[in-house]
Amino acid sequence: MIAMKNILLRVGLALCLATPLFAQTPPSQSQIASYEGLLRATHEGDVDEVDHLIGQGADVDGRGPGGRAPIHVAAFASHDEVLRILANAGADMNALDASAYDVVTIAAVADDPELMSLAISLGNDPGLTTSPYDGTALIAAAHLGHVEVVNRLIEAGAPLDHVNNLHWTAVMEAVVLGDGGENHQAVLDALLTAGANRSLADRYGRTPLDHAIALGYSEMVERLNQQQ
Repeated sequence: MIAMKNILLRVGLALCLATPLFAQTPPSQSQIASYEGLLRATHEGDVDEVDHLIGQGADVDGRGPGGRAPIHVAAFASHDEVLRILANAGADMNALDASAYDVVTIAAVADDPELMSLAISLGNDPGLTTSPYDGTALIAAAHLGHVEVVNRLIEAGAPLDHVNNLHWTAVMEAVVLGDGGENHQAVLDALLTAGANRSLADRYGRTPLDHAIALGYSEMVERLNQQQ
């Protein structure tokens, strides 16, 4: 009975996280069609036009649809050089869009480690509280099983034990919202090796180990049972 409740809780929350209301979504086609000036040049990756518009006084922190600044548009379009130009022109690299996402988290969700590392090098704090869940880029990447992104965030000093408003950590999300497969196992291993707390429980008092046992993730159970 307890195991079934655990599974139902996991399925319900996973469905919730997958709905458009809560999920991170890229700009829609209608939003893209409405772009003008710097936002359009940024989306298109037109480096020369971005340079020209900035030279003409374009607002590098101006907001468009979805509360997105040019840096967010550059991140969703994966235009590294445009992002660099915007940052060098003084863009706020820690700005959040209307859904509370920064460039680092956008790149983490998209599994774009190169752009993410660039954003960090340009001043984007890898430990910002982001998303409607008051989470972090590390939690998002752990949830999705993005191993390289997780490793880079750990190396950059992202907080290992941040607790979001679901009362989950990156370790918890790697288990509860993962599939128990190789990528999520690697994420869990990276987190635990870095010193993440394996004992922090959810709001019902269940630890990552409790969830791993209930879900039948034997490899994760073994890793969580190991001594630090």
